[in-house]
Amino acid sequence: MDVRMFTVGQVQENCFIFSHDGDPRALVIDPGEEAPRLLAAIDELGLTVEAILLTHTHFDHIGAVAPVAHATGAEVYCPALEVAVLADIMAYVPWDGFGPYESYEADHTVSGGERLSLAGFEIDVIFTPGHSVGHVAYSIADQNALFSGDVLFEGSVGRTDLPGGSWEILSASIATLLDTLPDETVVHPGHMGITTLGKERATNPFLLDIVSAR
Repeated sequence: MDVRMFTVGQVQENCFIFSHDGDPRALVIDPGEEAPRLLAAIDELGLTVEAILLTHTHFDHIGAVAPVAHATGAEVYCPALEVAVLADIMAYVPWDGFGPYESYEADHTVSGGERLSLAGFEIDVIFTPGHSVGHVAYSIADQNALFSGDVLFEGSVGRTDLPGGSWEILSASIATLLDTLPDETVVHPGHMGITTLGKERATNPFLLDIVSAR
């Protein structure tokens, strides 16, 4: 599995472009900003983007969805509870100085529990609300890979002070990940560095109460 991480935009969001080694079919996770940079990388790598997968629809994760989708022809998978945000992005940007972003009507919705067969991968969609109301994570079990969005970070967790946020709900989502995925799972988060579930279980101070309750 070839995973490329691009940290983009003012909020330093992580967009991921990944494929099987030697397979030109690719997937994009959370194209938040800098569409020209992402498209140039796709071209340089000789990839054909089959789909764009969104973990959630905070503006820093979806600002480049429309231009990347239009340029590549890729279909967009969006959390079902958040399609209205993607369809009217600027109405949901909470601070001045960001955008303008082009809205997009989702091609597909996900709610958790689906298995997607895309670009040669079998991807399990896990419902992980708490940072946002419809947040999902994407697990590729045979690659020990998790794209966690803003649920779990290296040494931290997603904030819960934005609309739809709840620490009680977020901690339950994190517990689901800890209970269902092995420690060697590589976590590709929406911000900060790549880590593993085992490392976060052992060292992340925000997980202490969650781990002790397992």
